[in-house]
Amino acid sequence: MKLAEIIVSGGGLLLGFVTLVQIVPVKINPWSWVAKAIGRAINGEVLAKLGEVEKRLNKHITTDDRRAADGNRTRILHFNNELLRDLKHTKEEFVEVLAEIDSYEKYCRDHPDYPNNRAILAIENIRETYKRRLDKHDFLQG
Repeated sequence: MKLAEIIVSGGGLLLGFVTLVQIVPVKINPWSWVAKAIGRAINGEVLAKLGEVEKRLNKHITTDDRRAADGNRTRILHFNNELLRDLKHTKEEFVEVLAEIDSYEKYCRDHPDYPNNRAILAIENIRETYKRRLDKHDFLQG
């Protein structure tokens, strides 16, 4: 068979396609595409409902995270108020409020739009008081 006959009989087209597929590093899998198209057609309503549920769940998670941050801030401010009234605390109580501060500050870093200015000075006072208590070894003994 001559080269001209191969080209004319369609073999050239096949040869060109195979060469193109060999050169181009794109994986072509028409069966996967067909299966995905059929799956989307069959499950379209379910996927749409799932998207709605996911949006609602994300909204609830956001609300819950913000509520937890508000609770952390409340406990921090309360602890600081007790320090300002000269109430003594155990070392364990300081460790607990410092964990609250870590959690609260992480949330604030991750959510820059969250209003944080209400606790900055309280956190600073708690840390300074903790350092003084460590230096003097005068925590409340519990």
